[in-house]
Amino acid sequence: MREEKFVKFLFVITAVSILSFCLMPFFYMLVISFSTSWDITSLDKIRFSFSNYIEILKDPSLHCLDYIKNSLIISAVSSFISVFIASLGAYAISRLDFPFKFFLLLFILASSMFPQITIVGYLFKFMNKLHLINTYLALIFPYIAWTLPLSLWIMVSYFSKIPKELDKAALIDGCNWFQIFIKIILPLSKPGFISAGLLSFLFAFNEFLFALMLTIDYHARTVPVGVALFQGLHGELPWGSIMAFSILSLIPVILITLIFQRYIIQGLTRGGLKE
Repeated sequence: MREEKFVKFLFVITAVSILSFCLMPFFYMLVISFSTSWDITSLDKIRFSFSNYIEILKDPSLHCLDYIKNSLIISAVSSFISVFIASLGAYAISRLDFPFKFFLLLFILASSMFPQITIVGYLFKFMNKLHLINTYLALIFPYIAWTLPLSLWIMVSYFSKIPKELDKAALIDGCNWFQIFIKIILPLSKPGFISAGLLSFLFAFNEFLFALMLTIDYHARTVPVGVALFQGLHGELPWGSIMAFSILSLIPVILITLIFQRYIIQGLTRGGLKE
């Protein structure tokens, strides 16, 4: 009994330590966002105030809400399309038997490991010829391609858990393959679909290089670029305003994660027949 309590105590201490270590930067960022001092090295100068939030929301030259809106739209559209395309590919891979299937998955995964800097120049020229620079499409297309391998691997792992007998039973009942995919496979793999979509959304939301090179102003620029160029607008480092902008941009991401968290956890260990 004592040994079990000691192990439980060590587990709690370790969990609290790891959680504190991970959350400390966010807590510090929150404190600075409410501070009237921009000196992030002197906590004794901190005075609680909403002035930083009021400033970035009222100043029309900062376009903070525009950056957040752009990030949400671009990330949501690109993640949904990426996961849907990945689901179609994963369904084919999990249901069809063909040679070198595993090597195909490895090749797709390896293609996503190339550094972004190696293709961003060619991508800029391509988007410029299509007159898509500083538009949503200039970011949506690269983000779909960038998040597709991750979504494909997640969906393949979920589709592989669903017995093929369900497909055969549906075929006997008169369904075609697309109806089986829409009405049976996708509902059973909803946790995988949502988790892949959420990860793709976060990847696209946090992406910086493509957003920097393929956008010009607030009409298509996203949050990471807006935060990075904050100092360029003022000629200084207004840490309080930067942290306030960062906190505002985190709120929709946190809300989306909390809303869909139960769908991600639900059914992760369940088989297709139990659903």
